[in-house]
Amino acid sequence: MKWTRAVRHLWDLAEKCAELDGPAGAVYQVRVVGLWAVGDVLGEARDVDRVTVALAVDLPVDEVPWRSEPAGAEHWGNATRMTRNPITPLWRSARGPVWNHRVERPVLVWDPAGGVAEETLEALEAGRGDRLRPPAPSAGELRERLHDELDVSLRALRGRTRAYEEKRWRPGKLDPVADDLWRAGVGYLDVLDALERTASG
Repeated sequence: MKWTRAVRHLWDLAEKCAELDGPAGAVYQVRVVGLWAVGDVLGEARDVDRVTVALAVDLPVDEVPWRSEPAGAEHWGNATRMTRNPITPLWRSARGPVWNHRVERPVLVWDPAGGVAEETLEALEAGRGDRLRPPAPSAGELRERLHDELDVSLRALRGRTRAYEEKRWRPGKLDPVADDLWRAGVGYLDVLDALERTASG
């Protein structure tokens, strides 16, 4: 994907966030209150495969464990056309830090208070995103962040395992519960692996 097209996808999504944050947004189960650029789109202008974003939602931290999708995420993604574009969403709680070992030094491109950050998007289009990124955390700060993330992920894994056990032999579709359990497992293992790398480093 050409660089200008990648940034255009990000710009369009920021405008959709602003549009859905108005009265019409009340029809959606999940409320996005922050859109952050993550990863390749913050680097030099070049062809990229996908655009990665962090979507901060107005939910408690425990309801948005790492690699999970909050209730209503699919509906919101369809409404914004995000699911039809080469965009990888990382769902985060707005009530805790957005960043972690994968969401490294993200840059805010939309929130309700500031609206669409046009100057930021213009800088990204020019390949100057790295200049906008916050400083990297210290090794100690990263370990502390990962411990907090791991606690949330473990609670999610336990809760979703119970939900799966309760649903397994009951009528109705098992897939949504199984998918939630799988995401919780993937998220927990990803954070655990990252924490082990910081300990060995």
